[in-house]
Amino acid sequence: MSEIYVHEQSGADRADVTGSEKDPYQTPAFALFKHPDSKILVYKKVEDSEEYKYAEISSSALKKAKKGAEGLKKKEEKAAKLKEEQEAREKEAAKRLAEAELIDIVEDKSLPAASKTKLLSIQDKIGQRIAVSGWVHRLRLQKGLAFITLRDGSGFLQCVLSGDMVKARQTQELTLESTILVKGVLNKLPDGKSAPGGVELKADYYEVIGLAPSGEDAFTNKVQEGADPSLLLDLRHLALRGETLSAVMKVRSSFLAAIRNFYIKEHIREVTPPCMVQSQVEGGSTLFKMDYYGQEAFLTQSSQLYLETCLPSLGDVYCIQESFRAEKSHTRRHLSEYTHIEAELAFIDFDDLLSHIERLIVSVVTYVLEDPVSGPLIQQLNPGFNIPKTPFMRMKYVDALKWLNEHGIKNEEGQEFKFGDDIAEAAERKMVDTIDHPILLTHFPVEIKSFYMQKDPEDLRVTESVDLLMPNVGEVTGGSMRIKDYDELMAAIKREGLDADSYAFLTDQRKYGTSPHGGYGLGTERILAWFCDRFTVRDCSLYPRFTGRCKP
Repeated sequence: MSEIYVHEQSGADRADVTGSEKDPYQTPAFALFKHPDSKILVYKKVEDSEEYKYAEISSSALKKAKKGAEGLKKKEEKAAKLKEEQEAREKEAAKRLAEAELIDIVEDKSLPAASKTKLLSIQDKIGQRIAVSGWVHRLRLQKGLAFITLRDGSGFLQCVLSGDMVKARQTQELTLESTILVKGVLNKLPDGKSAPGGVELKADYYEVIGLAPSGEDAFTNKVQEGADPSLLLDLRHLALRGETLSAVMKVRSSFLAAIRNFYIKEHIREVTPPCMVQSQVEGGSTLFKMDYYGQEAFLTQSSQLYLETCLPSLGDVYCIQESFRAEKSHTRRHLSEYTHIEAELAFIDFDDLLSHIERLIVSVVTYVLEDPVSGPLIQQLNPGFNIPKTPFMRMKYVDALKWLNEHGIKNEEGQEFKFGDDIAEAAERKMVDTIDHPILLTHFPVEIKSFYMQKDPEDLRVTESVDLLMPNVGEVTGGSMRIKDYDELMAAIKREGLDADSYAFLTDQRKYGTSPHGGYGLGTERILAWFCDRFTVRDCSLYPRFTGRCKP
């Protein structure tokens, strides 16, 4: 039995690798896939030693590797089948091209001038000759006719080619994702037929602006349905052209417009705090460090502290800003960079804060559902999604512990919850999904919350803090009242071992005319996951950044 070597750091999973000690593979699964009957030696740490050397793979790792090898085999078989189908299509296309006539498509200048139109506004152009440009989203060639679904980002349109335009070589060579200009008369569809918007363009002229590749580099070979998620992330710039991802991004745009619309109506002013900071907000372990002209600096975890400084001069404020968290978390709701919506409100109490958050959510959902673009897209992505019923349930942390224990849900140690335990994501999700109603979960213990949070005067063990939990997604918003007393805030800063001088800009807000105030932050991607029924927040970010992913 031959010996095949695997080295996770220096190896590579490629067809040209031999699997020798000098030329190892990277993973046992790939090694078994290429050499099914071989002995697998893995470079690993020797037990009870600091030494590393090649040793035979463990039985558990071998079992896992065999499963991975089977997956790779199926993937290879699928790829071979797809290649065979592609070759058949290319053969058919070549046959059509050989039969195609060398016809030049020439515009008839005697026709009325075509008005340049975006697909978003074509409903106003029925019966008129228009000119539209976009990408070939779908293409169907049949005898005497060609059907093209055109996409320009603002909408879709079915274009019908006939006569010499179908016979022309440029039509026979046309590929998906090519860009074209089409001119023709826009008509309503006859009864019994369907197309986007209930209309179609009867083309009288079209030209190719940019021809996309065919064959091996064809778009459908690059971005395949059911492809490996990491491959699709590498090709995110192409995957975004798909109907689902582009729909989520359109809902995202509408959501951010809704947020700004709400704040304008509430007379809350937008500001733009810095992203490069030298003070922490949520704990030093999740900071991204950077060199700032020889000084230590960080990418911000939150703009909250800067928003607080704006209250005396600008009144209530908000920002829509990127925040960064260096958590090595692989959960479906974590990103290393996310769009953070934060607001700070002056001269409020805790009940005011909770009512404001509830009002915000209901207003924004209403706006997005009533929007002519995002409303239908949400119903398409998440059928039956409705405005959440008010009032939201208000539940204190201690009552949540009681609920969890009564329903047999254990803490991370597998025991009953006790005061001071952090409620992990799984337990939190189980509770809100079971209750099936938005929950304003309040009054968390001082020990598990940030240093700046105001204690509840009626129970000094807990803070006036809140997390908004939504069914099917979990936490989407976190907020609190802020400590308003100068001495109390200074004591909290010292308790956390922070440099008080670095927070002078914050403590001065208490020294020079303090006020009761509170605020919150919303994770844009988490809200969108709720709106659009997405399994992971990665689907809700244009180019998601998380542990191990910072491209393209």
